[in-house]
Amino acid sequence: MKKNLLLFFLIPGLLFVHSQERKLPLDTTVTTQHNVAINGTPLSYTATTGTQPVWDEMGKPIASLHYTYYTRNNVKNRAARPILFSFNGGPGSGSVWMHLAYTGPRILKIDDEGYPVQPYGVKENPYSVLDVTDIVYINPANTGYSRTIPETGDDVDRDKFFGINADVKYLAEWMNTFVTRNNRWRSPKYIIGESYGGTRVMGLSLALQNQQWMYLNGVIMVSPADYKVIRVGGPVSSALNLPYYTAAAWHHKALPDALQGKDLLEVLPEVEDYTINTLIPAIAKGGFIAAGERDNVAAKMAYYSGLDKKDILDHNLDVPTRFFWKNLLKQEGGYNVGRLDSRYLGIDRQLFGEGPDYSAELTSWLHSFTPAINYYLQEELKFKTDIKYNMFGPVRPWNNEDDNTRDDLRQAMAQNPYLHVLVQSGYYDGATTYFNAKYTMWQVDPSGRMKDRFDFKGYRSGHMMYLRREDLKKANDDLRDFIKRTTAIGESAKY
Repeated sequence: MKKNLLLFFLIPGLLFVHSQERKLPLDTTVTTQHNVAINGTPLSYTATTGTQPVWDEMGKPIASLHYTYYTRNNVKNRAARPILFSFNGGPGSGSVWMHLAYTGPRILKIDDEGYPVQPYGVKENPYSVLDVTDIVYINPANTGYSRTIPETGDDVDRDKFFGINADVKYLAEWMNTFVTRNNRWRSPKYIIGESYGGTRVMGLSLALQNQQWMYLNGVIMVSPADYKVIRVGGPVSSALNLPYYTAAAWHHKALPDALQGKDLLEVLPEVEDYTINTLIPAIAKGGFIAAGERDNVAAKMAYYSGLDKKDILDHNLDVPTRFFWKNLLKQEGGYNVGRLDSRYLGIDRQLFGEGPDYSAELTSWLHSFTPAINYYLQEELKFKTDIKYNMFGPVRPWNNEDDNTRDDLRQAMAQNPYLHVLVQSGYYDGATTYFNAKYTMWQVDPSGRMKDRFDFKGYRSGHMMYLRREDLKKANDDLRDFIKRTTAIGESAKY
């Protein structure tokens, strides 16, 4: 039988892998040294990027996950220094987004509002939280450079990776190995997840405690996707979109003068109150709502959303987000607005329709993120490989059954008095809206006895609020303050 030819060329700080097949080493690291100035203070740091196996019950490798680990140099007491584990979402998305645009020491070359700038590349992040915490960016199976073993075919046990509960289970086990290898058991630990990553970190909070005996100080959810609301349908799911409609319309100056003349944060509380106390009950009445009430609600929704009252009535008060993206600016330039960030504009083939032809914001982001992550890992972090970096990997079908992650977070918090939660959302995010995120936060602890351990922060941008430079600074400052406040050094874990 012909064997695969696998050659390693080792030069200090570099890894070159050449093979007849495009495969990464199962377990390897490359280390480089760097400098950055954060909030005006210079610091040096070590970047370790590599792969670490996922083991099955028999101790055999069934996947290899690619990660990047940043540690601040010259730290006298590493045990007291926090460590932050970072996940993006999808499911099926690599860790590139928050890695190269939010918390890491290097960020995209983009303009101050988040639009691509050529030539593509990266620059220093003057607001990174690396000054207060070490950071690990993790690519789940089939995302980034991570791959199952084997990569494809019937021999891949998809049930071990591609579902809410499977994802949480193997990632918790992987994190245990990482913490052990890197001697971080004594460190205060935090997990941050964006979008679907919000579901992931809610589940991990309890899995780490109950399966790995690893207790956290903080869970951070960035633009979280809660599947108990999103795509569920019904009065609550539908009504919760209205405050987002208001925010996006306000940004595009599509609201009546009485609202447009106020600051956004003056307008939103009014709309939130109307949503909870009037709109949800109205939609819940369905076809049995009185004609006069239906008309009044449609008029108010039009007032708050910038949409036409007749269009709202034609949708029986249940206006899909896709219709909003397509029609908000139909008469004002004929643009569609972005799904994940409604500040972005797109051009469709025709004005008529129920939804946009494409996601204007995502195509804009892929302009800058894809070349940047490939350049950065290969040329600055010296991780040389022919493997393709999967911005979005093959993880479908995804098993969404038995989603108890919201209650998992509640139970983890109840068991662990140290555990606090920070939720961060952009007001112009139309996919996982900021009011959905607030609603999720309210529902985690129905008793209200732990509500003092939750924080919500909103930003004048979209799903990846950190792309806007003003919000990059504000969001990192909020995260930095959260970590400093919750490390609990010297405090007993008791009620």
